[in-house]
Amino acid sequence: MDILSEMPEIVRQYALYYRNIKGRAPKTVNEYCSDLRTFFRFMKHFRGYVSQDTPMEEIPIDDIDLEFIRSITTMDIFEFMNYAADGRSNMSSTRQRKSSSLKSFFNYLTVHEGLLDSNPTENLTPPKKAKTLPRYLTLEQSRELLNAVDGPDKERDYCILTLFLNCGMRLSELVSINMSDVIHNNSTLRIVGKGSKERIVYLNDACLASIDGYVRVRPKDDVKDKNALFISNRGTRISPKTVQAMVNKYLTKIGLGGAGYSVHKLRHTAATLMYQYGNVDIRVLQDILGHENLGTTEIYTHTSSKQMEEAVNANPLSKMREKTDKNEK
Repeated sequence: MDILSEMPEIVRQYALYYRNIKGRAPKTVNEYCSDLRTFFRFMKHFRGYVSQDTPMEEIPIDDIDLEFIRSITTMDIFEFMNYAADGRSNMSSTRQRKSSSLKSFFNYLTVHEGLLDSNPTENLTPPKKAKTLPRYLTLEQSRELLNAVDGPDKERDYCILTLFLNCGMRLSELVSINMSDVIHNNSTLRIVGKGSKERIVYLNDACLASIDGYVRVRPKDDVKDKNALFISNRGTRISPKTVQAMVNKYLTKIGLGGAGYSVHKLRHTAATLMYQYGNVDIRVLQDILGHENLGTTEIYTHTSSKQMEEAVNANPLSKMREKTDKNEK
């Protein structure tokens, strides 16, 4: 079911504004609407508008109107955030998105539409996102993954893995690549990222060779989406689910299945390898990955244990030894 069909009219208007005027991706709009649905269900339950034993997922919200929204206070917002943490055990990253969803919606009503006199989320501080080092494949593991490719779709699979490991693109970006996006005369690839923002990625020799190798055997007959670069065995544009299954298959083959590795970890791998081996400026890496904020890119500036070992050994005092009585004589 389309999530907008469950929404009250005022949320549908917000969703259209967020998608068409602000240019946000459909996935982002759906995530924000999902957060608002959870919030309004909580509010109806919290205020006793429904029986207390009514499951949260069964509470309708299509009757929410402007009068109800105007009654929402800052304390209601805080109660909901506490519910997200304690009642739903949401991780900090999920609660951070819920906070953004609420702030965006109420800012739309207050600033853009002028329907509220005050914004109840004005004093809402997003929870700090737990900082963890991204998991990634080592250089040797990356080579092993590429060498593991075989089977009837080996040219396609090898090309997909090569682009992930060299360009650091997102899964959604890879499956949306069209034939016309690959520009051979200047070795570039046009990518449509989050929020429908376009960026240009430069293709190295490995990427160009893998694309050429795949295009030579790419299906031409009975192809339903002739624009798509990567084609499934059904002749349609390859789906994210198919790519995920393929990546997991080869990760499992090299002994990394079920170890917290995934398609997104290949993006982490590309970024880490570029930073560690290429002395890439952090802002250049930001442009390559299509990050809106530099802070998102800075997680890749972590150092490897080998780098730390080399740094310690490079200290000019590393060879100095304590004098003994025997040496002093």
